[in-house]
Amino acid sequence: MRQNMIYNEKKVEMLRQRYPEGTRICLDSMDNDPRPIPPGTKGIVQFVDDAATLHCKFDNGRTLGVIPDVDKFHKIAQEQSQIDKQTEENIECEEITETEDLEENEEMNMSM
Repeated sequence: MRQNMIYNEKKVEMLRQRYPEGTRICLDSMDNDPRPIPPGTKGIVQFVDDAATLHCKFDNGRTLGVIPDVDKFHKIAQEQSQIDKQTEENIECEEITETEDLEENEEMNMSM
């Protein structure tokens, strides 16, 4: 029984090193949860608890523990995380530009 406990402590430590706070992950599947996070949802690891559960805050606003060997997920490389962030910023800028264009068109129509 003691060996199993040591193994768990080693596993927890390994997970804490592999998934430190701020690590980006992408959930592939979560089959055993009554309200699973949808596949493809990305999130940030907040911490790994003593039971080896990765507690995450997902981009859709939910927080939930991800259990290695039960839930399927993968780590997102830092470069990919930066690309995703830049893409989101570009989309937000495009939306702002489109809004500004609409306002300019409305002003032009009103002055005619």
